[in-house]
Parts: sequence; C-alpha cells; structure tokens
Amino acid sequence: MPTLYNRIANQSMERLAALSDGLFAIAMTLLVLDLHVPVAEAVHSEHDLGRALLALAPRFGMYGMSFLTLSIFWNGQQTQLNFLARSNRDLTWIHLAFLCAISMMPFSTQLLAEFPAYRTALLVYWLNILLPGIALYASWRYASRAGLVKDDVPMEIRRAIRRRVVFAQGWYALGALLCFLSVRLSIGLIFLVQLNYVIAPRFLAPRGE
Repeated sequence: MPTLYNRIANQSMERLAALSDGLFAIAMTLLVLDLHVPVAEAVHSEHDLGRALLALAPRFGMYGMSFLTLSIFWNGQQTQLNFLARSNRDLTWIHLAFLCAISMMPFSTQLLAEFPAYRTALLVYWLNILLPGIALYASWRYASRAGLVKDDVPMEIRRAIRRRVVFAQGWYALGALLCFLSVRLSIGLIFLVQLNYVIAPRFLAPRGE
C-alpha cells in the first residue's frame, strides 16, 4: 500500500513539462558545441576555408540528425503530457528516466560524428534513440492503466499514441540493423525516418494515422 506521501507527490504536470522543456533546450544547445570554426592558422585562402568547411560536413549532418531526434521526442512527450489529467510519483520517475536518456544525446552524437564508419558508434546512437522510446511507451501504458489520462480522450487517440511509438521505433530498429551491411546506409535510413516524421509522418505511419 503506497504511503500518504507517495500518493500526493509529483502531481504537477506543469513542473514536469517545465523541467522537460529546460532539459531539451540544454541538450539541443549542447549539440552545436561540437561544431568548431576552422583554425585560422590553417586557412590562407578561400579554397582553404571552403575545404575546411567541407570537412565539417559530417558533423553538421550529425548535428541536424540529432536536432531532429530531439525535436521528435520533444513533440512526442508534449503530446502525451497534453492528454494527461495529472501526474504521480511513478509517472514522474518514468519521465525522469526518459529525460536521462535524452540528456545523453550530445554524447552519442559526438561519438557518431567522430567515428561515422564504426558500427559500434552507430549502435550506441541507436540505443540512445531506443531508450527514450521505451520510456515514452512505458509512460503512456502506465498513465492509461493508472487512470491519469483525461476522461474525454477517446480510445482511438490512446491507441494512436501507443502505435506511433512502436511504429517509429520499428523503423529506427530497421535502420540500425542496416549497419551490419553499411554504417553509412544505416545513418541515411535513420535520417530519412526522422525527416519523414517531421514533414510527412503519414508515409511511415500506421494506417489510420
């Protein structure tokens, strides 16, 4: 039987959303710190500068991909929070686990940017996508079973949110598996999945969404 404190703790959705917004903002900002201006001593002409900037292209690509990743997860979490009537202690800890995984995104991004041809770096990056996905799925399942979802939310929406997480993670898993054929092909598919969920989610979404 939960204690009285555990029953009354962490019921504010506003505080949870505020913490999430702040952490996402920090993680998105930290991504750009891995982008460094070319060293002035190595640039003596327009050609040198252009070549130096071209050498940064993979890091810019990783930055864009991870920014999309964080944006997608921020949207997913905010969608869930908008349909919740309240929170509780257990749900808050699930979301804190979600934010813990989100905070690791700058590290996994830098790792993949530094070693873009290595399968291990790609799998670490994929794991950094999988863990917050699991947390989001667990959050919605728990909220539904604990009666934390607003009463007027239809079953169709409840199922759509759950399917959305599962379907997206399935595409990410497929992208990760491609690394055993080609790491660059794997990165490309993951990026296309992210781009789809930003501009045209219906193409890779379950039927009816």
